[in-house]
Amino acid sequence: MKKPLFSIIIFFIFLTSYTPKFSFNSNFKLNIEEITIKNNLILNSDEIKKKINFLYGKNLFFLNIKNIEESLKGIDFIESFTLKKIYPNKLKIIITEKVPIAILQNKKERFYISNKGSIIKFINQDFFYDLPTVFGNESTFFSLYEDLKNIKFPIKKIKSFYFFESGRWDLVMKDENIIKLPIKDYLFSIENYMDLKNEDNFNKYKIFDYRIKDQLILN
Repeated sequence: MKKPLFSIIIFFIFLTSYTPKFSFNSNFKLNIEEITIKNNLILNSDEIKKKINFLYGKNLFFLNIKNIEESLKGIDFIESFTLKKIYPNKLKIIITEKVPIAILQNKKERFYISNKGSIIKFINQDFFYDLPTVFGNESTFFSLYEDLKNIKFPIKKIKSFYFFESGRWDLVMKDENIIKLPIKDYLFSIENYMDLKNEDNFNKYKIFDYRIKDQLILN
């Protein structure tokens, strides 16, 4: 019993008498010195950095995310972003960009319509050259687009959408076929067109007019 007690006493004396030597480097800082932008395919990294230039020199640990949100809010193509702090002095911003599904032609101005129905400022990008052009009501278009997607219509084969004040649409295909949709129950007309396109007898027709209920006029 004496030996364990003696060991405990020696260990206690060691703890109370030992003073560890730490050297604190006064030059150690958490101020941001480097910002990297990732996952941006459309937007230019330097343009994004210009919006958040004020972050350089700020304390990485006490970063104010709301200030960053406010600064990046003005960039139309940003859907959301994620921050990754890399201590001691680096910040990585991972961008999620909006996805354009069509070009909206509004008189002399052009915009993009995103896959969530929002309007995006137009940027001239080569990889959007194949998007269909929408002439007319963008809110009504998005409902039509979702319906086409749900029935697996080949949207990539559509060249343009034309909206009429009566409340109906024309679809102009890339093969120059025109589908004239009725105001109501247009899904039946579209599905009928999809069936007919698989039949050789209908390849000679360019206009598929469904405007009159329960009728199809071919031309």
